[in-house]
Amino acid sequence: MTSRMIVLTGATRGLGRALVREFSHLGHTVLGCGRSSDHISELKLQYPPPHTFSVVDVRLEAEVQAWAKEILQRYGAPDLLINNAALMNTPRPLWEVPASEFDELIRVNVIGVANVIRAFVPAMVANRKGVIVNLSSGWGRSTSPTVAPYCASKYAIEGLSLALAQELPRGMACVPLNPGIIDTDMLRQAWAEGASHYESPEQWAKRASLFLLSLSAKDNGKSLSVG
Repeated sequence: MTSRMIVLTGATRGLGRALVREFSHLGHTVLGCGRSSDHISELKLQYPPPHTFSVVDVRLEAEVQAWAKEILQRYGAPDLLINNAALMNTPRPLWEVPASEFDELIRVNVIGVANVIRAFVPAMVANRKGVIVNLSSGWGRSTSPTVAPYCASKYAIEGLSLALAQELPRGMACVPLNPGIIDTDMLRQAWAEGASHYESPEQWAKRASLFLLSLSAKDNGKSLSVG
């Protein structure tokens, strides 16, 4: 498989961290970001150049634009852009969710995705190639009580992704992707008693990395799931 340049947000934990491991093992270059400087330092030690990792808060457009400018100048437009960074709300009825928690989740899960798209996709469009994957959820296609803010954010990702798919030139793709149910910190926050029954991020990433790398223009505008 030809080596790919992969931009990945939320690279420091959970699914993102597991994908870094698998993509690098398969010979691809990972250009990742996260908010934790300590975790970014760990990634830099574990995965030296050509991989590169940066401290970036996707909520802040100026930080995302500066990161993208550096990446695009050094590596060019990515072959695969994965918007993975996300938050889960503390489970409770919607009317009990503090405005600050709701707003923070939307800033990461929705506005952060839009910030990254604005920063990287113009260069991909100029090349008329590349795949954009926005991590959705089963809770972006169905609902459950006590996770209304998260559901709202992932329904937004579905709509944003499918509309973007209609705007891209031929040869590109945008896909909202339900990763499935994985035993992550996020799932434990929402469903502590049941999370341990599901596979680990590392197990999931072995399948998911190959699935992600298989996506192409033929998948544009499809709401997909990792099987």
